[in-house]
Amino acid sequence: RRSRMKATRFGAQFVRRFSSRTPIVGGNWKLNAGNGITKSSIAELVTGLNGMKEAKCQIFVCPPTLYLESVASTIDAPIMVSSQNIYCKQKGAFTGETSADMLLDMGIEWTLIGHSERRDIFGETDELLGEKIAYAQSVGMNVVACIGEHKEDRVAGKTMDVLVPQLEAISSNVTDWSKVVIAYEPVWAIGTGLTATPEQAQETHADIRTWFSTNVGSKVADELRIQYGGSVNDKNCDALAAGPDIDGFLVGGASLKAPAFETICQAL
Repeated sequence: RRSRMKATRFGAQFVRRFSSRTPIVGGNWKLNAGNGITKSSIAELVTGLNGMKEAKCQIFVCPPTLYLESVASTIDAPIMVSSQNIYCKQKGAFTGETSADMLLDMGIEWTLIGHSERRDIFGETDELLGEKIAYAQSVGMNVVACIGEHKEDRVAGKTMDVLVPQLEAISSNVTDWSKVVIAYEPVWAIGTGLTATPEQAQETHADIRTWFSTNVGSKVADELRIQYGGSVNDKNCDALAAGPDIDGFLVGGASLKAPAFETICQAL
């Protein structure tokens, strides 16, 4: 594997021409039952996903919690099923929360943690998200840890200033990096139709990887998969996938359309 190095204000930055990292694409359905609000609309989407051509990447989907078990029982391997969220306790008086232990018992081995909608709408803090990651690690659950900045941060040139505390909350609670994927999602691009340019996305991914190399270790940085999310679709995925530090996508709306999601998975 060859690499070239360039300097940035975050230090030495390695841009890899070839990588052994397996690309990974996730479909976050959010609070959507496929393209409707019924079990039949879920079944229709699953049928479409089961018809996708084989891809050279790992694939997971994140249905709403109440559909996790039914999707897991009907979707074809190798597509994996992930929760959108967990709590930091096994069980107890935590109304409305989801237990990692109970998910694992159902065969659900993946979860998102820290999506911007959890942060911005539900007020989840880096401290709480760190506790969730620590708990997931303790029970062996795979985590897609989400980070991102708002538009005013990007405009002010403070993207990494915002991302670093989020990265610190993640890294300080991880002991097994083989069970962690980072999803970089600029908040201003989620569901807005705006997308970071391929150059912006690659630059930020490279800065994130450089931060890991400096603060966690070069082996972790080299092996860690970093997804891009934020209005990824079947029209822009090829250009975004060309970035050497972009290891896949976390897809929102386009993941509710099987043909578009297939195109995105085939881009890697």
